[in-house]
Amino acid sequence: MVKTWFMKHVFLFVLLIISLDAFTQGTTSVRGNVVDKETRVPLIGAVVELYNDSNKADGGVTDMDGNFRFTNVAPGRFSVRVKYTGYLPLTVPNVIVNTGKETILNLELESSTVDVGEVVIKATGKDGTVNEMGAGSGRMFSVEETNRYSGSRGDPARMASNFAGVQGANDSRNDIVVRGNSPAGVLWRFEGIDIPNPNHFAIEGTTGGPVSMLNNKVLANSDFYTGAFSAEYGNSIAAAFDLKMRNGNNEKFEFNGQFGFLGTELTGEGPINKDKGSSFLVNYRYSTLKMFEALNIPIGTGAVPNYMDGAFKFNFPLRHGGNLSWFGVAGNSKIDIVVSQYTDPQDELYGVDNRDQYFRSGMGFTGLVYAKPLSERTYFRMVVAGSHRYSAANHDLVWRDTTFAVDSITAKMGYRNTETKYSANFYFLHRINKNQTIKAGMMNDLYMNVLTDSIHSEVTYQFYNRQDYSGSAVSLQPYVQVKLRPNDDVTVNLGLHGHYFTLNGSKSIEPRASLRFNTTSRSSVQLAAGMHSQMLPAYVYYTHLPSSAQPFTLHNKNVDFIRSIHTVAGYDVMVTENLRIKVETYYQYLYNVPVEKRSSSFSVLNQGSGFSRFFPDTLVNEGTGRNYGAELTIEKFFSKKYFVLFTASVFDAKYKGSDGVLRNTDFNTRYAVNLLGAREFELGPKQSLQVGTKLTMAGKRWYTPIDTAASRMENDEVLVDSLRNTLQFSSPYFRMDLKVVWKLNAKKVTHEIGLDIVNLTGQKNILGLTYSPDSRNPDKYPVAEQYQLGFLPLFYYQIDF
Repeated sequence: MVKTWFMKHVFLFVLLIISLDAFTQGTTSVRGNVVDKETRVPLIGAVVELYNDSNKADGGVTDMDGNFRFTNVAPGRFSVRVKYTGYLPLTVPNVIVNTGKETILNLELESSTVDVGEVVIKATGKDGTVNEMGAGSGRMFSVEETNRYSGSRGDPARMASNFAGVQGANDSRNDIVVRGNSPAGVLWRFEGIDIPNPNHFAIEGTTGGPVSMLNNKVLANSDFYTGAFSAEYGNSIAAAFDLKMRNGNNEKFEFNGQFGFLGTELTGEGPINKDKGSSFLVNYRYSTLKMFEALNIPIGTGAVPNYMDGAFKFNFPLRHGGNLSWFGVAGNSKIDIVVSQYTDPQDELYGVDNRDQYFRSGMGFTGLVYAKPLSERTYFRMVVAGSHRYSAANHDLVWRDTTFAVDSITAKMGYRNTETKYSANFYFLHRINKNQTIKAGMMNDLYMNVLTDSIHSEVTYQFYNRQDYSGSAVSLQPYVQVKLRPNDDVTVNLGLHGHYFTLNGSKSIEPRASLRFNTTSRSSVQLAAGMHSQMLPAYVYYTHLPSSAQPFTLHNKNVDFIRSIHTVAGYDVMVTENLRIKVETYYQYLYNVPVEKRSSSFSVLNQGSGFSRFFPDTLVNEGTGRNYGAELTIEKFFSKKYFVLFTASVFDAKYKGSDGVLRNTDFNTRYAVNLLGAREFELGPKQSLQVGTKLTMAGKRWYTPIDTAASRMENDEVLVDSLRNTLQFSSPYFRMDLKVVWKLNAKKVTHEIGLDIVNLTGQKNILGLTYSPDSRNPDKYPVAEQYQLGFLPLFYYQIDF
């Protein structure tokens, strides 16, 4: 635990800073622009109105560039309403205004298909997606949501685990299971390019990790899709994040500093050239736990996570509505779990007790974006980018005698994998008329991989090579989609996505379709269907069967894509202006799933959710799977100082391996329920206190018994293959989180202190079984239950100025 004297001095320092501003309060500005959602053309003369809880606070119209501005706005929560001839009215609720920063809104209006006098449908900022042609099971989420939900820790993935049909796979990681699918099926897209796993301590073949590199302070409103997504999203069978990066303030310099358990960081933004409207945004974060170690402050583990990350964006408006921006995100991480240094048994937080582990990982990407309205009806966007990722590890077995003394240390495993990717993506969007819009584009990726890996067998006492590869391949993904709106009540999206992979000639053509019909001004029905496919993790293609001598043969190089068919039906109703109910049902059929050629229970549908890789025997595309379920969302949006979110899903997820047996997937917990809420209390004109909580329940996890005899021979975990996922743990999952945030809006500074308590009740939720022999007692049963995170308080102090 952190020493009391240190926490006391930090607390006193924060109080000293706050006391300097506690008796003053200021105002700030709310400004932004209004554009056409499809073509991004500025809308001149749009009426923009600012409302607080009681009445209209201010109003005005946009200028020749579509910009608007409200000055001398007191801190609080507001709604913004926008009206413009020939467009659907827009209401954006819950706009948070703080004195430490200007509030900048980029508002997009959807054109109407009917005459001006007939427009009665009202869009809200809670509807739809940021993507102008988003379809299927998708929703927009805001940066405020990533902060608001208890236990989300400012992480988009952990925030998404609160949505219906989505659940976490492991409390210590942010992997998400979407409608019974493996987390490996999640696509991460950032500013229009598909990016590598954006998490610290990332393992090959996974999409999650313990700590996200994506800092929510640099994100704009973004989209999350849980199935049957539109044609521009490919190489994913489960879900897709489409993240946007915001621009820095182009008129004044602003800064944010934060000190907390998960990192110490600084964000800066401001104008590069005020007259031309160019701006910069930069952010850097470093591991607070590593700082504690440097100060000789014990934190409860000898293995201290060391990580850092940063992000930047430089934005340059050009003539005639064009825009050029340069963005980037990068981070690296390392941890050394050296159990051989212990003289007594310890409950190590991160590792297992019989091996030393040295792990390194890193990821970075950068890109240039050029965007321009070519006419009032046509828009073009192109991004050229590059990314690089790596992961490396060495494991040494620690052999001890019956007194727990180290007898010897022997090498067990080592690997290093790197991937460099160059991307060039573009699209054209053209509004044919008020009823029809077409969007066509292409995503082009060049992959260059270098992999080495070897492992030692405790049976033959030899090292075997599993990877020794260097090469490249190209992925091509063209797409086209059409949006048809015969009237304002009906929207039809039709699309086609193609995918070709040069490594082995895998290819697919995937039709997509969706329908949204507004049954009333407050309710709608949605239908969506589509075919989807996904490549395997790169290292699987480039792995060969364990061998102690060359030549090495890539036995899985020619494995085809995983393929699936999604169907979704939903009903959405706004009961009141701030109360929404949504019901969705879905069915997903997975086929062409890689399974082992020899008879076994193995399927890639069970992989990609933890800290380990998988090395299967020869794979063939003969497996299947199916997921179906129903979801309910009841959401009372933030109004009258509180919000409530209830989500529930019941589902079934099963698969068949090459042995032909229908089994539960690793993720088939059958149900998941979330209940979240928060209440904001005003402590005067300058201060507020927000108290929120979250309850999560999920079904019992399935597990496979461990073959103890085989595990003793290999000194590693070996499962009973024929009994895969035939047993369940005795208890379902339950967790309660609590978040308390105090905020002070001073004259030009906003202070915020927060405490986010994960697993408030200290519930012992079972994660799985682990092979963990006791050297002091060799006859002891070597299998133990592994638990999820216990009670974990996460604090932070934040200042905006």
